[in-house]
Amino acid sequence: MVVEVEGVPIHLAHPDEIPIRWVGQEEAMRQLLAAWLVLDEHDLPMNPRLIGKPGVGKTTLAYAAAKRLGREVYILQATVDTRPEDLIITPVIEGEGRLRYVASPLVTAMLRGGVCILDEGNRMSEKSWASLAPLLDNRRYVESIVAGIKIKAHPGFRFVATMNDDASTFDLPEYIHSRLQPQILIDFPERDEEYAILKENLPFADEQVLEYVTDFLQLAHAADESYTVRDGINICRYTMKLMQLPGHHMPLKEALRLAIVETLGEEALRYVPPS
Repeated sequence: MVVEVEGVPIHLAHPDEIPIRWVGQEEAMRQLLAAWLVLDEHDLPMNPRLIGKPGVGKTTLAYAAAKRLGREVYILQATVDTRPEDLIITPVIEGEGRLRYVASPLVTAMLRGGVCILDEGNRMSEKSWASLAPLLDNRRYVESIVAGIKIKAHPGFRFVATMNDDASTFDLPEYIHSRLQPQILIDFPERDEEYAILKENLPFADEQVLEYVTDFLQLAHAADESYTVRDGINICRYTMKLMQLPGHHMPLKEALRLAIVETLGEEALRYVPPS
């Protein structure tokens, strides 16, 4: 799709379609939806950030919340190499002496009234965050130096940033910190929720595998280990594959232990549930 902004044709990105469903932790969902609510014509949606360890479901929550609102979802993966133009508009050479301007997922969401999920936002440098400052306050616009235009956000546009709670990230500048509120913490799920998440993602998995891996994860959480449900899904999947490989049948317990070691390393065996 192509739209014109101040007379400049802009090629839009495609929305993301992911077959996922949010399971459990409805309080986090409620907080996120409340942040996006607009109460009055003078009110504005907030720009929340979801904080937690890698793999706890921050992006899944944001995507599911956007779908509850019936909005298109655009995911922009932030990295240490993300430049301001990557966040806004990128020029692409098209034929001799011609440029095509391609909107980022963020700008596409702004123009379409969709939801932008800036994934792992605290991996991004201050220079890139600075280009978003006017979008994240009551101005709600970005400027493209490349295309020479100012792009205003549709009233339906919503923004959320996910941020990993680990050491491999940048500290946010204070002027951005104050624009990304509220901070919603996504913690490890309770046992019944964790089991439900595994079941939702792996409906074909053996019940014994799901129970075993749920117990494994809960023991790891109790020890403040950083293993997440994403790790659990990988352990379950690999266990089932090891057990069902044609001509190489492996017993359940042996397959589980091998899957844990190959996924997380030998040290993870300390959290293997007692037989």
